[in-house]
Amino acid sequence: MDWQAISLSLRLAACTTLLLVAFGLPLAYWLANTRWRGKFFIEALVALPIVLPPTVLGFYVLMAIGPHSPLGRFYESLFGHRLPFTFQGLLLASVLYSLPFAVQPFTSALASVDRRMMEASWCLGVGRLGTFFRVALPLAWPGVLTGMVLSFTHTLGEFGVVLMIGGNLPGVTRTVSISIYDEVQSLNYAAANQTSLALLLFSFAALVVTYGLQRKFIQVWPTR
Repeated sequence: MDWQAISLSLRLAACTTLLLVAFGLPLAYWLANTRWRGKFFIEALVALPIVLPPTVLGFYVLMAIGPHSPLGRFYESLFGHRLPFTFQGLLLASVLYSLPFAVQPFTSALASVDRRMMEASWCLGVGRLGTFFRVALPLAWPGVLTGMVLSFTHTLGEFGVVLMIGGNLPGVTRTVSISIYDEVQSLNYAAANQTSLALLLFSFAALVVTYGLQRKFIQVWPTR
């Protein structure tokens, strides 16, 4: 079993999930509460990675962060090395690829929060930021947790985007999905089966724990 690839994938999935929580929650809160008629353009843009082939997304991300792009040149001028085929480039692509798996559950959960409770909080003098953390987020926590788990497990299984942006550099960009592919190409089915089974059991266990915690949360905070 390729523990180096497994460790890299877990680190990538954790970093991706943290970034999606940091940037996805504000976007989801805006989508859930805005009355702008054109918000469906943003919703379609967020959902695009679901229907777009991973290789297509990977290709355009590679062009966007390549050495001849403004972003690529800016990054290289700051850090002294190029963004493609690095962990940082892989992280950027992973955030874009898993964006809908976080934002859509976040948005649904935040939209289901009773607006009267938020308005009551505002009337009591609590600001919008305080209301978000004290009222909206606790009530929407089951959906937020679902988005986090989906983002984490989805990132673990990335292949096309990872291959386009990161390649296959051991210890740098070689994730568990690339490791499984290499083992199959080498006809080492036993090793591929071990890694695949470990990934399958981990993903299933994560989903079981998530749904179990959701039921417990709903029982503690019943909704009408």
